[in-house]
Amino acid sequence: MAKVAIMGFGTVGSGVYEIIRTNAGKLAQNAGDTVELKYILDIRDFPDHPKKELFTKDFNDILNDEEVTVVAEVMGGLHPAYEFTKSLLLAGKSVVTSNKELVATYGTELLEIARNKNVNYMFEASVGGGIPIIRPIHQCLTANNITKIAGILNGTTNYILYQMITNGKSFDTALKNAQDNGYAERNPAADIEGHDACRKIAILASLASREAVDYSDIPTEGIVGITLDDVKYASELDCVIKLIGYAEFMDGKVYSIVAPMLVKKTDPLSGVNDVFNAIKVTGDCVGDVMFYGAGAGKLPTASAVVADIVDSVKHKVRSKKFTWYKPETDIMAGKDAKKFEYFIRTGDSIENVKKSFGEITHTDSISAGELAFVTRPLTASEVEAKSKELSDIMTCIRILD
Repeated sequence: MAKVAIMGFGTVGSGVYEIIRTNAGKLAQNAGDTVELKYILDIRDFPDHPKKELFTKDFNDILNDEEVTVVAEVMGGLHPAYEFTKSLLLAGKSVVTSNKELVATYGTELLEIARNKNVNYMFEASVGGGIPIIRPIHQCLTANNITKIAGILNGTTNYILYQMITNGKSFDTALKNAQDNGYAERNPAADIEGHDACRKIAILASLASREAVDYSDIPTEGIVGITLDDVKYASELDCVIKLIGYAEFMDGKVYSIVAPMLVKKTDPLSGVNDVFNAIKVTGDCVGDVMFYGAGAGKLPTASAVVADIVDSVKHKVRSKKFTWYKPETDIMAGKDAKKFEYFIRTGDSIENVKKSFGEITHTDSISAGELAFVTRPLTASEVEAKSKELSDIMTCIRILD
């Protein structure tokens, strides 16, 4: 019998409890052993819970219990999640998590400890909620050199943009709707400024390259500047606007960015709506494959956590080697390593636009006194330099290739 513990009894933690209780037979069949919950760690009291005897406020109850072999860390945040996880791994216990902030910040160190202790540190739920993506990159696509990852990695921003695109709501109104529906926090900065998506693409890029990608090295733009006029222009170009986490692997370097991008309607990412997430992975053998589903939520995320628990029980005598290493040199490609076409709105004249940008492939004007156009493929520095030659730049958005 495998004894497990849950740290944190919020939305995801209660979902993990529910799945372990209701699907016990299925889990035992897949794990090759019965999975029994022994502790739930939380600072709050749950006097009316039917299994209130499982609750503890003392982390040491879990750490010092030799029967507990797998722990689910679903507390969120960095501290004390980091300290608890490190202590558990050093004690020879496997840890599974949904905590993308922890994995993105301390994953390199925690994975090294897990390797050295021959235990598992698993994090399927840290990216894409219930969408299987970590295992496919690590196992199913192992015959490929992954060349590119592009994903809609944040459900809150996707919901906001979907409301703007489909229902013509302003950014502020769509954000308020997201908060009212529980899709956005009272302080939504981590979502709308792109930080959540940045941590997730850093995890995927690290896994794909097997070298640690520091999320602080990834240029990150949010969606706070997107307007309904931008949405209308995008539609005229047969595109939609999505917040994209992007990583491309080129000659031992990783080019990565998080930014709103125009996505052509021929691209399957364009049809990912509401709070759903999707990750498109390109391999040199398989081509493009896309993983789609609920990117958050109680049971979808909990199902990925429980899958990691089952995997850890099943492989309790050896590490699954989900890993990456600290690079010996700087692996991040510069901002000019990748060229994009850009969609730009300006109050300047067509003559000045052509003088600065030369060849442009599309011009349009929805509002009087402004011009929208699409550039040829340019580097970020080229766009910055050319844009300074124009007056009144209102929008400058990459177009996903």
